[in-house]
Amino acid sequence: MNDAIDIGQSQETVPQRLRHFPVTFFAVVMGLSGLTLATQQLETTIGADHVASLVLMLVAAAVLVVLAGFYGAKAFRHWPHVVAEWHHPVRVAFFPAISISVILVGSCLYPFNTELSRALWALGSLLQFIATFAVISAWISQRAFETPHLNPAWFIPAVGNVLVPIAGAPHGFVEISWFFFSIGTVFWIVLLTLVFNRLIFHAPLPERLFPTLVILVAPPAVAFISYVGLEGALDPFARILYYSALVFLLIVALQLPKLVRLPFNLSWWAYSFPLAAATVATFMMAEMAGLPGLTALGFGLYGVLVIVLALLIWRTLNAIRKKQICVPE
Repeated sequence: MNDAIDIGQSQETVPQRLRHFPVTFFAVVMGLSGLTLATQQLETTIGADHVASLVLMLVAAAVLVVLAGFYGAKAFRHWPHVVAEWHHPVRVAFFPAISISVILVGSCLYPFNTELSRALWALGSLLQFIATFAVISAWISQRAFETPHLNPAWFIPAVGNVLVPIAGAPHGFVEISWFFFSIGTVFWIVLLTLVFNRLIFHAPLPERLFPTLVILVAPPAVAFISYVGLEGALDPFARILYYSALVFLLIVALQLPKLVRLPFNLSWWAYSFPLAAATVATFMMAEMAGLPGLTALGFGLYGVLVIVLALLIWRTLNAIRKKQICVPE
């Protein structure tokens, strides 16, 4: 956070702690929505009704409303702190998590209420369009960014764009979906080159940002889901996207011993949505390619996802109880 702002003491009242309410909190909605979509895909695979996913969708929507209320209150009462987050070299990439959360909840709603799903999808897509170009403009207009600031969280604006077709195509907005898919795919390729340059040739990611390494899985996994939804078929490009996601998942798995030793931070929620996207993509790939082995992998990934989400929820609630969140950096 901007050092120019008086951050106060560690023992703060609730109104004072509101100023430190981080935009990264919206990663919680992304994780819960990802679990909802994975559960919907699991229910489809086993031929079950969408009962569990309905409950999870309501939870994700409720969390989104609560977080939006808190961050809206922060913007109203502590606007300079919101501006400071916008100018933060790392947190600026998390602002599209707000629009992504709206898009995801709208996508989760599709099997239950198409009209409300369409409304949320349209709102989220509009916010995502604005957020994407605002973040890109901030990247290229400010010269305060340095190589150490670059990390996989910078993929978040790209991921938001390739999410749009998941509900956009079923709602009939095909060309708009292709527009967003194109933006997300192109910027994913550009950022992938930059991020790997940073990971290989520069200092290792700091502990607080190391969990964002898991975000490498999300763009190709989400792009696969969106692409097959737009094309309705499994072609070579779709296979490239899926197996790219699988490769990144294996790369992340090799880092698991280091990941589990890290102290808890909200950045841990970076584990959830990419894993959920990989789970959905695996179930879809298994069905379209007729590969029972991938179906088994999908069940395994879903089990890991549930465990990870349970751990994240417990650690987050515990951190809130101990007032370890919403404090100065």
